[in-house]
Amino acid sequence: MSAAVVLLPVGMVVAVWILAALDVAVGARSTGRRAGLRAAAIEPVRATVRLMIGQRRTTLAADGLLRWAGIVSLIVAAVLAAAVVPLGERPLADLSVGVVWFNAMEVVAWAAVWLVGWGPNGALSLVGGYRFVAQGLSYELPHMFAIITAALAAGSLRITDIVDAQAGLWFVVLMPAAFVVYLLSAAAMAFWGPFDASVARDTAGGAAAELSGVDRLLFAVGRRLLLVAAAAMAVPLFLGGGHGPWLPAWAWVGLKTAAVLMLLVWLRHRLPTIRMDRWTEISWVVLVPLTIVQALVVALVVLARGGM
Repeated sequence: MSAAVVLLPVGMVVAVWILAALDVAVGARSTGRRAGLRAAAIEPVRATVRLMIGQRRTTLAADGLLRWAGIVSLIVAAVLAAAVVPLGERPLADLSVGVVWFNAMEVVAWAAVWLVGWGPNGALSLVGGYRFVAQGLSYELPHMFAIITAALAAGSLRITDIVDAQAGLWFVVLMPAAFVVYLLSAAAMAFWGPFDASVARDTAGGAAAELSGVDRLLFAVGRRLLLVAAAAMAVPLFLGGGHGPWLPAWAWVGLKTAAVLMLLVWLRHRLPTIRMDRWTEISWVVLVPLTIVQALVVALVVLARGGM
């Protein structure tokens, strides 16, 4: 257990570095430029050094305590959310309510980003913070229905029980709509790709508009940690966890998480930012009914089989 406590944050930091390098490589290719593996791997290190030695700036009447509370809470929420994700056969914390715990950490992320936008006492950063709250209100309900559908099929809120229920058939086959909705909400949770309105250019970076130096670095790390945690959770919920031939469980978890991250990075560079009003309409008119129907279908299957 003590080794797992150390390995979890270290592994997440390595995953963030790989994610940043992959983002650089895919971004360069999408704009017609070439970025070798070495250059893509070094660029995140260079960006980190630039931000670490960069001078901090502050705004008039800024509340530094709230800003730091938001930044630290964002990182802590991502790590605690990943604590219930099985990295092999068992997670760091095998909670009986693992699904509820993961969802609760997302709520902490809501508050964290809002505090980051509120703390600097700037109009644009405050707009970014409120945008994220509005985005969260739109994605949380379909997201909740998606993960509850997986728990319903397994008959348990424990993540390891959900993995064990997929020994014969991955849930992505049984509930493809819930899987797609989960991926969309995972990107929205990390304000990633088409859901980056809270840090969009039209508000000079939104919630991060007034962040600089180490503050901006830690905020970016927290954002990517959230994406890694959300992508990793897709594996036990829908992709069979560590089930797979030949390779050990931890290797399958790593490969499946990497595949989900690659998909999310690719979508970021292929889709434009969705306006908040459009996203709200899509969420309430399309995604919520879709996930409800998916949950009902899975419930009927479970009743027909007398439990799975």
